[in-house]
Amino acid sequence: MRRPTSGERFPPSPSSPLPSLPLLSSLPPLQLMLLALLAGACNVLAFAPFHIWPLQILALAWLFGQAARRPDIRRNFLLGWIYGFGWTACGVHWLYISMHTYGGMAGWMAALAVALLALFIGLYSALALSLATALQRRWRCPETAMLLLLLPALWALTEWVRGWLFTGFPWLSAGYAHSVGPLKGYAPLLGVYGLGWIAAVIAGCCVLAATALKKTAPDAPDRRPLTARALAGIVVLLMGGVALHAVNWTAPRGAPIGVRLLQGNIAQETKFSESALLSTLEYYDAAIRAAPADLIAIPETAIPLLPQQLPANYLESLAGYAETSGSHLALGIPLSDAPGAYSNSLIMFAPPVVTGGVSVPAAPYRYDKHHLVPFGEFIPPGFRWFVDMMHIPLGDMTRGGVLQQPFAVKDQWIMPNICYEDLFGEEIAAQLGSAWFDGKPPASILLNISNIAWFGNSIALPQHLQISQMRALESGRPMLRATNTGATAIIDPKGHIGAELRPFTADVLVTQVQGYQGWTPYMLAGNKLILAIALLALVWARWPAKHLE
Repeated sequence: MRRPTSGERFPPSPSSPLPSLPLLSSLPPLQLMLLALLAGACNVLAFAPFHIWPLQILALAWLFGQAARRPDIRRNFLLGWIYGFGWTACGVHWLYISMHTYGGMAGWMAALAVALLALFIGLYSALALSLATALQRRWRCPETAMLLLLLPALWALTEWVRGWLFTGFPWLSAGYAHSVGPLKGYAPLLGVYGLGWIAAVIAGCCVLAATALKKTAPDAPDRRPLTARALAGIVVLLMGGVALHAVNWTAPRGAPIGVRLLQGNIAQETKFSESALLSTLEYYDAAIRAAPADLIAIPETAIPLLPQQLPANYLESLAGYAETSGSHLALGIPLSDAPGAYSNSLIMFAPPVVTGGVSVPAAPYRYDKHHLVPFGEFIPPGFRWFVDMMHIPLGDMTRGGVLQQPFAVKDQWIMPNICYEDLFGEEIAAQLGSAWFDGKPPASILLNISNIAWFGNSIALPQHLQISQMRALESGRPMLRATNTGATAIIDPKGHIGAELRPFTADVLVTQVQGYQGWTPYMLAGNKLILAIALLALVWARWPAKHLE
């Protein structure tokens, strides 16, 4: 049997309940591509701070409907690419601020850099649609298999690849839109990529429900049962998320600890200037000493100088305050272990440990950021010229170990991560698990220190807060966020924001935090479970095709 070329209409398989999917089928190509751009751009409204999460499903349903109605590989590749471009360009347009306003890059070049990044990230959506179309043609899959198996599975797999290829850029992965809403109950099982897969399945059900209602001929078979099944699938998936959210995968551990999270609101344009350095150091010294707490945390590189560049006894004095006040101080600071070797680090000063009635000085603690930001903290080969134009201090850093230990605060264990690192849920799950395998209790509280002042007063701040909400949901543990300009907040194990400082204010968040213990399925399996589901879906899509040959 001859297979149709990419420009031909693929005949529906005998088992297909849908002869076609005629959604906006009369649109000319240019208008169709403009709609794809608009649908992708509308995705930004599904994420923080807007939280219109159904919009993400509806936009994806439109995209899937267009891909399924016409199995043209090149056409669907272009549709997915333009959709992904609009999604990324609108969602991370704030990168322009870091490159132009604070990095000193020419405006046109910064805009071009954002556009090129969006074109690259758009390739993942293009790959998902074109691969699904190619498999549909090759395996002669019915359109139900295309919408419910091929497209959701490849959507999840390409998003997973985006999370690690070239060190990964999973910002605004589809699942983050559902850190609020009914689907968040799946996060402790399947993680953010699993939520994206479920949203894609619901999008496929939406297409089936809509198109099954359209009669193409007076004698066409009644497709209302298909509509009923598709709507039932949507309801089951949504209610399943609600039910799972009621499950408590983790339980309180020990007594709550008192926490003070400092938000200095140090302007990025003056942070590294000589005139601001002394006032910054004085501010944090005074804010730390204003009141004791079990844990006092300051943001990423809040101390912007290397220890050897600080005023005499600055760190020693803070260590003395930790000893006398009974406070644990978590300080964001750059460190250097050798000439030209810098790390983005957190150090912790703790009070003495009393053992058998004897006071023993606490062991020093240090955490080095290991997942670095391309172009900001490490320079990909061949791009030195790009970073030189941005004038970013400390632009090339060394990586910390992939698995590092938490530190103890009373009977709680705190696992730090620095800024961009909380985008990588599987790495945080591995950090939590490694402590247990080393004979220590897994961390009961997560701590993120960040400086997102690079992106100004933009939607990057609430988007990053939403990412931290997903990490709390996946791990079943509270997440503390100490940031320079926002969003400084406390997130509980269910992903709710318990307290938050107003962005762009110098303030201190004071609260009590309860640690949690136990294991979510995602902590144990990471992304392996959703990868297995996606691969099984591909096998399932292939299986009926064997009986058609």
